[in-house]
Formats: sequence, structure tokens, C-alpha cells
Amino acid sequence: MSVHIDDTGAYVIDRDPTYFGPILNYLRHGKLVYNKELAEEGVLEEAEFYNITPLIKLIKERIVERDSKSTQVPPKHVYRVLQCQEEELTQMVSTMSDGWKFEQMVNIGSSYSYGTEDQAEFLCVVSKELHTPGSGLGTEQSHKTKQQQQQQQQQQQEEEEASQEEEHEEHEEQEEQEEQGGRQTTPNEWLRE
Repeated sequence: MSVHIDDTGAYVIDRDPTYFGPILNYLRHGKLVYNKELAEEGVLEEAEFYNITPLIKLIKERIVERDSKSTQVPPKHVYRVLQCQEEELTQMVSTMSDGWKFEQMVNIGSSYSYGTEDQAEFLCVVSKELHTPGSGLGTEQSHKTKQQQQQQQQQQQEEEEASQEEEHEEHEEQEEQEEQGGRQTTPNEWLRE
């Protein structure tokens, strides 16, 4: 990098001033503050040009954090529509559990007589977050996946049992040989005897 000095003795740095503002603010205050429309990669480029190591580290951490947020899959929801009468609304909403959340209520307008009183009917929409392996909140596996896991576990168990049976047979064979004379004879030795 060659140093350029103007007529007044000031250093001339030919860099994009758009990204220099956050660099200057960091040097003044020790905090990274920049406009959200500003590309973090551009600020990183300038921090690397000026070799400001703590700022480089900070910007890289922010870029990683930003990228990890953008790759997260938003949670999926299961929705249910429940039909209920006016007098059941309070009880239904107050007894929702297991992560079910009230979303919307629609008066379907059909009133009917129940005894001597007119009752309105409602449709209530409730939802529950469906936990998927990518969300990190636990898992609800499909029936097919559970079956596959059970089959794999069963197969592993059968293989372990077969292996144990083989070891048991080999052990019995060794004991039998020890009882017969302590050493194993080869097919050639059988012929000689």
C-alpha cells in the first residue's frame, strides 16, 4: 500500500466512504453501530483493510449470527376447528392445554333453541406448534419413522442375540475340547490316529 499525501499534508485514503462511518464510530465509541441497509460484508472489508482485529472478529460473529437466523425454518402449526355453543366458550378457552392456543372465533350465526333460551354457535380455531427435528424444541415423529426405528432396534437386538449365541457355542466347544485332552486336533491328525 502506497501512502498518498495531498498538498496540505493530509493522508489520502482511496476507500468507499459509505463503509467508513461504522469504522469511525467503532474507533470513537468501541461499539459497532451501522445502518441496517448497509452490507456487513462491506464493513468487514473496510475493517480488514484498516486491520482492526477486534472489529473484524465482531463483524464476523454478527454475519454468522445473521446467516444462522436466515437458515432457521419457521415452526409449523397444526390447526383445529372446533364447533361449540355460546355457553361452552369460556370453559373451552380456559381449559386448553398442551400447547394449544386460541387463534380465532367465528360466529356461524345459526341460533337454535335449547330449552327456553336461544343459543348461538361458534367455530373456534386453535393451533399448536408442531415440533420438528430442525426446530430444536423436541420431535414429533411420523408413524412411518417410528416404525423404521423400531425395526432397526429389533434387527440390532436380533444380531446381538445371534452374536451371543455364537460366543456361547464357541465357549462350549472349547470346554469340550479341554475335557477331551486339552488340545484341538486337525483333520490331518485324525487320519494319522
